[in-house]
Amino acid sequence: MPELPEVEITRLSLSHRIEGARVRSARLGKPLRWPLGVAPERLAGRTVGPLTRRGKYLWMPLDPAPGAAPEPGGVLLHLGMSGSLRFEASLPPPGPHDHFELDTDRGLLRLTDPRRFGAVVWSEGLDRAPAATLLARLGVEPLERAFSASVLHEALRGRRVAIKQALLAGDVVVGVGNIYCSEALFEAGIDPQTPAQQLGPERCARLVTAVQDVLRRALAAGGSTLRDFRDAHGMGGAFQSQACVYDRAGLPCLRCGTPIRRIVQGQRATYFCPVCQRS
Repeated sequence: MPELPEVEITRLSLSHRIEGARVRSARLGKPLRWPLGVAPERLAGRTVGPLTRRGKYLWMPLDPAPGAAPEPGGVLLHLGMSGSLRFEASLPPPGPHDHFELDTDRGLLRLTDPRRFGAVVWSEGLDRAPAATLLARLGVEPLERAFSASVLHEALRGRRVAIKQALLAGDVVVGVGNIYCSEALFEAGIDPQTPAQQLGPERCARLVTAVQDVLRRALAAGGSTLRDFRDAHGMGGAFQSQACVYDRAGLPCLRCGTPIRRIVQGQRATYFCPVCQRS
């Protein structure tokens, strides 16, 4: 599933090439998670503004065509569980998993999503529905200063759920997906089964540092590609080859040699070292 690093990699590989492009037409394929919310032809003539990211959502402002009635807005994009965006001067004809295309004077933007959990939704602004509604419950951005040990400690107060599930929920901190969560908890030396409310200020500080370190390394590696993810150039990520615990069940811990364990939490696989990570 594309998480914060993959979405940010997509933004970085796309924004400088598509910003300022003029939309010629839009095409919809099979229905995605939510309807576009506007007739595709109403996107024609608009100009792409600067792409931004909030959690795992990308916001692409589309400025009105010159001379047209002022109608601000844009599209909020989500890659779902298996989606990826591609932007090229030309692409092969769309296949069965290509569900949205934006044809511009600089190239063709295409959303490919085999499982169709992704979304492309029109909104008049980030502060207007449906964008505001979709973004309202998101937690802090993990790579911004707002994500601190004190903020995390306060957010976990009274939460009995396991710390890994608390991090994955997205209302405390956004975009720390399954791979990165397992890796950060290993780096911080915290058992993923530990009740979130038991983490004191010191361990929260270690966890914040670990989350930020893991995500920065993932960004430098181009994210993770386990099956489907590609950036807007069509390139896969390589972070999965650096993982210390993820998908290494039965293999020796890189620190102490103890076999890595695999358990299931909230229907997601969790990998950890029973010696290096304490509750």
